[in-house]
Amino acid sequence: MSNPLDTVFSALADPTRRTILSMLLEDDMAVTDVAEPFDMSLAAISKHLTILTKAGLISQEKRGRVKWCKLEPDALREASVWMQSFGQFEAVNLDAFERFLETELQDEA
Repeated sequence: MSNPLDTVFSALADPTRRTILSMLLEDDMAVTDVAEPFDMSLAAISKHLTILTKAGLISQEKRGRVKWCKLEPDALREASVWMQSFGQFEAVNLDAFERFLETELQDEA
Protein backbone atom coordinates (compact mmCIF):
# COMPACT_ATOMS: atom_id res chain seq x y z
CA MET A 1 0.00 0.00 0.00
CA SER A 2 1.48 3.30 -1.02
CA ASN A 3 -0.95 5.57 0.83
CA PRO A 4 0.06 5.98 4.51
CA LEU A 5 -3.59 6.37 5.54
CA ASP A 6 -4.47 3.06 3.84
CA THR A 7 -1.59 1.42 5.68
CA VAL A 8 -2.80 2.72 9.07
CA PHE A 9 -6.40 1.61 8.54
CA SER A 10 -5.25 -1.76 7.20
CA ALA A 11 -3.12 -2.27 10.31
CA LEU A 12 -6.05 -1.30 12.56
CA ALA A 13 -8.39 -3.73 10.78
CA ASP A 14 -6.95 -6.76 12.55
CA PRO A 15 -8.16 -7.52 16.12
CA THR A 16 -4.79 -8.94 17.18
CA ARG A 17 -3.03 -5.74 16.16
CA ARG A 18 -5.65 -3.61 17.96
CA THR A 19 -5.07 -5.70 21.09
CA ILE A 20 -1.33 -5.17 20.79
CA LEU A 21 -1.86 -1.40 20.52
CA SER A 22 -4.02 -1.48 23.64
CA MET A 23 -1.34 -3.40 25.49
CA LEU A 24 1.25 -0.80 24.51
CA LEU A 25 -0.92 2.02 25.87
CA GLU A 26 0.39 1.18 29.32
CA ASP A 27 4.12 1.10 28.61
CA ASP A 28 6.83 -0.15 26.27
CA MET A 29 6.97 -3.94 26.12
CA ALA A 30 9.46 -6.57 25.06
CA VAL A 31 8.36 -8.57 22.03
CA THR A 32 8.21 -11.74 24.12
CA ASP A 33 5.87 -10.01 26.60
CA VAL A 34 3.65 -8.81 23.75
CA ALA A 35 3.44 -12.39 22.45
CA GLU A 36 2.68 -13.98 25.83
CA PRO A 37 -1.14 -13.62 25.98
CA PHE A 38 -1.68 -14.82 22.39
CA ASP A 39 -2.17 -18.40 21.27
CA MET A 40 0.17 -18.03 18.28
CA SER A 41 3.83 -18.37 17.50
CA LEU A 42 6.41 -15.67 18.13
CA ALA A 43 6.91 -15.55 14.35
CA ALA A 44 3.20 -14.74 13.85
CA ILE A 45 3.35 -11.98 16.47
CA SER A 46 6.49 -10.63 14.79
CA LYS A 47 4.55 -10.35 11.51
CA HIS A 48 1.83 -8.34 13.28
CA LEU A 49 4.50 -6.11 14.85
CA THR A 50 6.10 -5.56 11.45
CA ILE A 51 2.77 -4.39 10.01
CA LEU A 52 2.24 -2.03 12.96
CA THR A 53 5.77 -0.71 12.55
CA LYS A 54 5.38 -0.14 8.79
CA ALA A 55 2.16 1.76 9.53
CA GLY A 56 4.08 3.92 12.01
CA LEU A 57 1.78 2.90 14.86
CA ILE A 58 4.63 1.44 16.88
CA SER A 59 8.40 1.63 16.88
CA GLN A 60 10.80 -1.15 17.77
CA GLU A 61 14.28 -0.86 19.18
CA LYS A 62 16.84 -3.30 20.44
CA ARG A 63 18.02 -2.80 24.02
CA GLY A 64 20.76 -5.29 24.69
CA ARG A 65 19.46 -8.63 23.45
CA VAL A 66 15.80 -7.68 23.84
CA LYS A 67 13.64 -6.05 21.18
CA TRP A 68 11.18 -3.53 22.64
CA CYS A 69 7.96 -2.11 21.19
CA LYS A 70 6.67 1.40 21.82
CA LEU A 71 3.32 2.93 20.85
CA GLU A 72 3.57 5.90 18.45
CA PRO A 73 0.21 7.65 18.99
CA ASP A 74 0.98 10.50 16.58
CA ALA A 75 0.58 8.03 13.71
CA LEU A 76 -3.17 8.13 14.37
CA ARG A 77 -3.32 11.87 13.80
CA GLU A 78 -3.79 11.66 10.01
CA ALA A 79 -6.51 9.02 10.42
CA SER A 80 -8.22 11.23 12.99
CA VAL A 81 -8.11 14.25 10.68
CA TRP A 82 -9.49 12.15 7.83
CA MET A 83 -12.42 10.94 9.96
CA GLN A 84 -13.16 14.48 11.15
CA SER A 85 -13.46 15.65 7.54
CA PHE A 86 -16.72 13.77 7.21
CA GLY A 87 -18.39 15.99 9.78
CA GLN A 88 -20.25 13.00 11.21
CA PHE A 89 -17.62 12.50 13.84
CA GLU A 90 -16.75 14.76 16.68
CA ALA A 91 -13.10 15.63 17.05
CA VAL A 92 -11.21 12.45 17.81
CA ASN A 93 -8.64 12.74 20.55
CA LEU A 94 -6.26 10.01 21.58
CA ASP A 95 -7.83 9.57 25.03
CA ALA A 96 -11.25 8.95 23.47
CA PHE A 97 -9.69 6.61 20.92
CA GLU A 98 -8.00 4.69 23.73
CA ARG A 99 -11.34 4.30 25.54
CA PHE A 100 -12.95 3.16 22.29
CA LEU A 101 -10.27 0.51 21.72
CA GLU A 102 -10.59 -0.77 25.28
CA THR A 103 -14.38 -1.05 24.93
CA GLU A 104 -14.12 -2.82 21.58
CA LEU A 105 -11.58 -5.28 22.88
CA GLN A 106 -13.68 -6.06 25.95
CA ASP A 107 -16.73 -6.65 23.73
CA GLU A 108 -14.74 -9.07 21.55
CA ALA A 109 -13.53 -11.08 24.55
